This record gives sequence, C-alpha cells and structure tokens, in this order.
Amino acid sequence: MEDTLKGQVTRSAADIYEEFFVPALFLEWASRVSDTAAISPGQSVLDVACGTGVLACEIQERVQPGGIVVGLDRNQGMLDVARRTSPGIDWRLGQAESLPFPENSFDAAVSQFGLMFFEDRIAALKEMWRVLRPGGRLALAVWDTLGSTPGYAAMTALLQRLFGDRVTDACEAPFILGDVETLLSLFAEAGIPDAEIRTQDGRVHFPSIESWVHTDVKGWTLADMIDDEQYELLRREASVEMKRFVQSDGTVAFRSSAHIVTAAKT
Repeated sequence: MEDTLKGQVTRSAADIYEEFFVPALFLEWASRVSDTAAISPGQSVLDVACGTGVLACEIQERVQPGGIVVGLDRNQGMLDVARRTSPGIDWRLGQAESLPFPENSFDAAVSQFGLMFFEDRIAALKEMWRVLRPGGRLALAVWDTLGSTPGYAAMTALLQRLFGDRVTDACEAPFILGDVETLLSLFAEAGIPDAEIRTQDGRVHFPSIESWVHTDVKGWTLADMIDDEQYELLRREASVEMKRFVQSDGTVAFRSSAHIVTAAKT
C-alpha cells in the first residue's frame, strides 16, 4: 500500500491538517467516539492512529482525575504537532499492527478515522483487542460511503476529471469502509464478538471553497501528488463546481455521516 493510501502526510501538511482539517471534519466526532467508548475518570485509554490528537485530547479531559491517555501514530509529523499542542499526553510512534504494549493494558482502545489506512486491518483490530483488559471497551469511527458525503463525492468527481485515477484513489481512500457488512466482517475475522455499529450524521464546514481546496491538497496526501500549476487549475475549477455547497455567509457546509463500531471485552 503506497503512502497516499495510508494517510501519511509531511510535517508541513500535519500543521495544516491540525489548523484546518480538525475543525472542519474531525472535532465534532471526538465527543461522539468518547461517549460511545464510555470514557470515565481514572481509566487508561489508548488512541490508535491518533493523528494530531483531537480524540486523545477529548479523552484526556474525561479520564481526570487519575486517568492516563496514550496516543499512538505511525506519522512523526502528526506526533510533532500533537506534542506541541498537548504535552501532557503520552505520544508514541508506532504501528497499529504491532502495538508496543502488553496484554490487558487499557480500559479502552479507540481510533477515529484510522482503520481505513491500516496496512493490515485484521492484525490491527486483533492488537487493539489484545491490549484491552477484561471489561474494556473498543470504539472505532470510520466514514460512511462516499455517496453519504456529497461534498467529497463532488470533489472526487472533479479530481477524476482533472487528474485521473491516482489522485482520485487518494481522495476516495477515507471512504472505503463505508459498507456496513464489509466493516462488520473485519471485526468478525479479527475474533471480536458482538460488534455493533451506530451510524451518525455530521456536518463538514470550511470557511470558503478556497480554504477547502487548500486544506484537501496542502493538509493531506495530495500535497505530494499535485504541483503548483495543477493546484491553481483545481482552485479555479472548484470555485465553479463547488458553488452548490456555499452557504449564504460564504462558508462551505455539507452533510457527512460516519459509522462508530463498538465492542466490549468479557
């Protein structure tokens, strides 16, 4: 799996990701995943594929007093941003498929929009289940199908028209686990019993179309795939193609839904 399909970004892209992507897409889901995982004071919690730490920071507030949060990611650039913004959390470099923790280490294991990018999803799920204590809870969020997020369905169609399959595949990658049956089959194959899915609606917000394009390209894997000339072409075309998502105040907003999968370890 090439880096563009693993969700790997450069250090400069990680800064843009934190400044723009987190409030636009990810912030509202941190509380939802935390609620579903039943995070409470005193717990020890592992956040796998933590990125710049939006979920780990939400959990850090909930486990006090006495709790601990470990955020693990394979991307050093993401962790550098996380450490700078939230030094009180234990940030670790590592891979989901080989967690550097013994069995029964955590009361909860969570992951927000990371499962799609794991090289071996079954191995990663087995690892998260392994490090859970009996009575512990697993909670993972993944995006619904591309068609359930109309803004990105339109953006993907535009990228296909302008740049072809490789760039389009990178934009589609976050949505590849949207099918519920496919998603549940991963948990079954990993030996995780009685996994449940709750699908919830959310909303994507960007300050403008230009901000949306800037964030998608400069704060994501597309940064290494689209040169300056192509970026200007995309910006011009998007200003026309994406007008349907512009609100009366000039901001961009569109519906986006996600699945939150949970399981309790007995």
